[in-house]
Amino acid sequence: MRQKEVLLIIPAYNEEKNIEKVMKQLAQPEIADIVDVLVMNDASSDNTNWLAKEYGCAVVTHVFNLGYGSGLQLGYKYAIRRGYSYIIQMDADGQHDVCNIPKIYQRLKEKDDDGRTPDIVLGSRFMKGSTEFEVSFAKKMAFVLFRKMLYLATGRKIADPTTGLQGLSRKAVLYYSKYNHFDDKYPDTNMITQMLLLDFKVVEIPAVMHARTSGKSMHSGLKPIWYMMRMFYSVLAVIFRCKVLKMDAGAGRIDVEREDKKYPELAEGKRS
Repeated sequence: MRQKEVLLIIPAYNEEKNIEKVMKQLAQPEIADIVDVLVMNDASSDNTNWLAKEYGCAVVTHVFNLGYGSGLQLGYKYAIRRGYSYIIQMDADGQHDVCNIPKIYQRLKEKDDDGRTPDIVLGSRFMKGSTEFEVSFAKKMAFVLFRKMLYLATGRKIADPTTGLQGLSRKAVLYYSKYNHFDDKYPDTNMITQMLLLDFKVVEIPAVMHARTSGKSMHSGLKPIWYMMRMFYSVLAVIFRCKVLKMDAGAGRIDVEREDKKYPELAEGKRS
């Protein structure tokens, strides 16, 4: 079967109650003709692994639970080695409607007035044109805090700085796939802040989202408190690294072909 231009990465942890429904939706011709699917099974103790394999997609299963960010980063390395031009990432819990996939793919290929195509396309829950999405009061406060931090650091207003529905160019994926360039646990506002400060092109489009109907969120229980504390200090660390230490300054303007030549072990799939 011919490899597609786009790889869809789905991090999954104990999602047996949701992932089969997601796989059925991804099997629709209008979606299956666009993307190859990779499920990053983060050492699930249920049947997530077997349900995903039944639908013929690629599955990578971790021996130990590594966390959401680590699963995504390993998926990025897989994508670079296989030579994919674009990556779209979505959750396995059914909250991200598959109708967003063609829209994100199209936006990744559209040039703006500056002649650049986006490096990151964010699927937003809170833009005009997005479906209504209810969140708790605590989460609303977190969104206000992270939007403000991002704006103060970058001058950009992002409606949904914690969205897990994203499309990435090969250049962004190549950067993320390298050591110490990506958060291994909660890659959200911190990573968007980082990429904006490094001059990657980030855009936002309205998205169709649904509330989780079953299973357990990774932000359940007391985890949101730890998440907010960790994200707050992570954003500060990103700002210090990018604005004070000037690490990787201008990385978003580097030509991707030049980067491929610098890291032939990562780009080997593109030439094969």
